[in-house]
Amino acid sequence: MSDAPNDDVRAFWEQEPCGTGERVTGPLAPGTRAWFEAVEENRYAKEPFIHGLAQFTRHRGKRILEVGVGAGTDHLQWARAGAECHGVDLTDAAIETTRQRLALYGLTSQLQRVDAETLPFADGTFDLVWSWGVIHHAAHPARIIAEIHRVLNPRGEFRGMMYKRWSASVLKEWLKHAALKGKPWRTLSDVMAHHFESPGTKAYTLAEIRHLFAGFARVDAWPILTPYDRQLLPGWLGRLLPEWLGIYIAIRATKAP
Repeated sequence: MSDAPNDDVRAFWEQEPCGTGERVTGPLAPGTRAWFEAVEENRYAKEPFIHGLAQFTRHRGKRILEVGVGAGTDHLQWARAGAECHGVDLTDAAIETTRQRLALYGLTSQLQRVDAETLPFADGTFDLVWSWGVIHHAAHPARIIAEIHRVLNPRGEFRGMMYKRWSASVLKEWLKHAALKGKPWRTLSDVMAHHFESPGTKAYTLAEIRHLFAGFARVDAWPILTPYDRQLLPGWLGRLLPEWLGIYIAIRATKAP
């Protein structure tokens, strides 16, 4: 899998935090309440399963770290739920966007722009680490996962999502950039690294995810079929897609048995 430098990854996401493009927000002025609410509505309309995994309201009083805060939509839910919030991101754009988002509701968080491959927290600091669709963009995801394990307290857990390689979304990209370009020898990983979001994006099998999280006592991982997998397909075909062709792998990993 390609390991694009994190400087390249950062440069890509500094341009626009994930999920905040004009296709989502239209003509709304960035940073306004209406703009943020459009971002939130789009996120949870397309990915309602986030709530089922995060269970935001069950973590009141818990110390939470979000790795990759993006536009601050999930971070707002943790803050609303009464968690003690900490957030890191590789970009200044995400940190500032999240800070603005929380401020609209009179909420705060300890936010820092850092590379999550080296987290600035003591061992055993957090009850929960959350990261939705972020780790697979890093140059060295295994380093981030090791850091997450380190900063969790002995009974802490990780919840989040990473991309799945054998999925409808990735196969569509392979058809577009490999098969239809007369380059069928290109691998799914190569296509992901060069054509899917930021440089070096990675995707995994379920077995590879379990290996990455092998330092945890228990790892549950399962695929989620998304609207992105069905996109551009005839309605009847989209309805026939099995769950295992979903691009998302939901992950719940506990540090202790």
